[in-house]
Amino acid sequence: MMETSSVWLRTIISIGLLILGFWVGRGGMGLLTWLGRLTPDERDDRYWRVVGWLWWGVTGLMIASLILHVWEVVLEPLHGWGRTLYVWLGERGLSVLLIVGATSLALRLVPRLLQRVPVGTGEFTREQVRAQTLKSVLESVLQVLIVVLGVLFALSNLGLNVTALLAGAGVVGLGISLAAQNLIRDVLNGFFILLEDQYGVGDVITVGQLSGGVERFNLRITVLRDLEGRVHFIPNSTIQQVTVMSRDWARAVVDVSVAYETPVDRALEVIRSEAEAFYHDPSWRDKFTDQPPETLGIQQLADSGILIRVLFNAKPKEQWAIGREFRRRIKLRLDAEGITIPYPTRRIVNN
Repeated sequence: MMETSSVWLRTIISIGLLILGFWVGRGGMGLLTWLGRLTPDERDDRYWRVVGWLWWGVTGLMIASLILHVWEVVLEPLHGWGRTLYVWLGERGLSVLLIVGATSLALRLVPRLLQRVPVGTGEFTREQVRAQTLKSVLESVLQVLIVVLGVLFALSNLGLNVTALLAGAGVVGLGISLAAQNLIRDVLNGFFILLEDQYGVGDVITVGQLSGGVERFNLRITVLRDLEGRVHFIPNSTIQQVTVMSRDWARAVVDVSVAYETPVDRALEVIRSEAEAFYHDPSWRDKFTDQPPETLGIQQLADSGILIRVLFNAKPKEQWAIGREFRRRIKLRLDAEGITIPYPTRRIVNN
């Protein structure tokens, strides 16, 4: 019969091992999830989830082996594994687990600490874009640095010669760099995009055939979300030309078509009057710049009507809302003034 004190001690050790197993399993799962987010294709996430569940399985098997060893339950091969793990924990394992725990904690603290960096939540400005972009890049760089240092410290505590490992990694890295030229180009191009402040998180841009808001940016990829909610992962090395639609100021270009029977000067006066009223509307005034709207005049003598163009200088990312609202207002105003908006017609002549 076991003594009562021995039973209590083994029970406490078993509970501690269960807590340790949960902590190690959760920490490893979190690390694998973070690594999965670094891959550009979301379809790869399922593979990382499988690896995560395998990690949980291995962790559970190790904890079960240790508990069987603590309670002296001879169930091979688990009892033998538990004895080996117990010896290893006494020699090097605890220090490695502490390093893993510190690495996991540091990874969790990075986004929390960077949340304190002021990025602004008011009006959309270039300073806000730069702050959000630098915060995103800094978070990814710090996380990679923490993982690398954690792995090196853990390997050092396991008795490996880290200096020789780094020297060998330099040679291997040279070979990898030759095979990973696209990755190097991604990082270099991303660095210059950041340095020149070409665009950043929050900007609305067009790259090739893709348009959307920059949802995430780091030195390797740019993540766009388009109007339909689709997310596009674009390697920075493929970005040869980019159009930014939210830098400093923007312009809403609105074309209004009136029928040929309408007196042109009267149509111009009505459109100019409505544009000025819209510009001075207190509920919309803060979306415009200080430059008043311009009614350029007749832009085109189209097939079915006269095209009159109006320009509004807007603050970044406000041009689309301004254009939609002015089209609504000018439609109501033209209806009130009895000015016809043309539409295509077809005349059939019978001989």
